[in-house]
Amino acid sequence: MQGNILAALALTVLAGLATGIGSLAAYFIPRPDMRYLSLSLGFAAGVMVYVGFVDLFCSSRLVIGFGYANLFFLLGMLLIYGLDCLIPHIHMDGQVDCQSHRLYRSGIMTTIGIAIHNLPEGMTVALVSLADLRLGIPVAVAIAIHNIPEGLACSIPLYCATSDRSKSCLLSFAAGMTEPLGAVLAVLLLYPFLTDELLAAASAMVAGIMVFISFDELLPIANRYGSEHIANIGLIAGFSIMMAGLYLMQSRWL
Repeated sequence: MQGNILAALALTVLAGLATGIGSLAAYFIPRPDMRYLSLSLGFAAGVMVYVGFVDLFCSSRLVIGFGYANLFFLLGMLLIYGLDCLIPHIHMDGQVDCQSHRLYRSGIMTTIGIAIHNLPEGMTVALVSLADLRLGIPVAVAIAIHNIPEGLACSIPLYCATSDRSKSCLLSFAAGMTEPLGAVLAVLLLYPFLTDELLAAASAMVAGIMVFISFDELLPIANRYGSEHIANIGLIAGFSIMMAGLYLMQSRWL
């Protein structure tokens, strides 16, 4: 069992590190540009809406039912709305434009949403690996694949708001590191008590958080800074990449 625990933690760390690959995008775009910004925010919204509805919410309703899944989804939206009201606007003189404080806040909220989303993913990899390591390996690989665009979704908005490549990369990387944290919690605290129902309720709440961030922050700012067509291209790209990632996650041949 000890060997399985170490293997489960190692797989989860590798899956979380994949977020850092996407976060390196801040080092490759030349300068803050509104076209990059509009495209990347649309992409981030596509990633978060698709994961929230298709992955988290749908898997939750299969376990706890449609009514309870909706209830916890709504609770997640109300929770992030309350946090959004409490977070003060941060003014950043000399950055991209006079609205950069809202852009920075949007990037932070995106990072928080993805960090929270990564916790149950880490728990999933750990618990599956403890049950059967042969199943844990493909699950970890698939999660790593769709963690790459999540890192990108965090880093580019933060870079465009601050022009600070290292800070944008570091914050995005930190969001990915909540995945091994979820694995540690699963092994040390939750493994003896965790039920499918509790995990499903948490997934529905995270789905509500991610969808609220997308519609309240990401898409409005994407449309303001660029054309709707550019934002929609990013949205479709986010959907498409997450479709491929989730398909691979559920494919037996991965």
